[in-house]
Amino acid sequence: MTRGHAERSDEAAGDRPSQRTLVVIPTYNERENLPLILGRVRQAKPEAHVLVMAAAVADFRPAQIAPAKIKKGSAAPPTIDLVRNDDVLAGAVRARTDGQLPNMAAIVGFAAETGDANGDVLFHARAKLRRKGCDLLVVNAVGEGKAFEVDHNDGWLLAADGAESALEHGSKTLMASRIVDAIVTFLHGHSG
Repeated sequence: MTRGHAERSDEAAGDRPSQRTLVVIPTYNERENLPLILGRVRQAKPEAHVLVMAAAVADFRPAQIAPAKIKKGSAAPPTIDLVRNDDVLAGAVRARTDGQLPNMAAIVGFAAETGDANGDVLFHARAKLRRKGCDLLVVNAVGEGKAFEVDHNDGWLLAADGAESALEHGSKTLMASRIVDAIVTFLHGHSG
């Protein structure tokens, strides 16, 4: 998460009446792993009630890292074998279920999705929500001029209980505010 994203999120939460602490835990590269990231979450704010996973490491990484630049030559380029990275969001949900994040009342994930021959953006997002097991999933359609490197965005908010709502086009600060409102509503609906 970049500092700009953290500032927008903090600004969006600013008018809420409850006490809050924004914890930003950057992921540095594809070698980040689930125990390391969960450790950072527990260390940064062990009494936290909400975990928002706004970015994730890549799904795959090279099985081996070359000690030097792989140079062009007359031979065909080498094949790069990939291995699957830990699913950090699903792992955080499992950690909560296993009692490692005992105060965590809500886990929110983000999904940058594209449609394909098997289904549209929402089809894939619904499947991702089921796979990950998080409470809320913020979904953005990605592609040319969408989601990344733009000042305005739109998307959907999916809940584990099947509720879905559109996040209408607006500034990213407005989007963050809508997401915080949804989290507050979720917490009020699931408290004691």
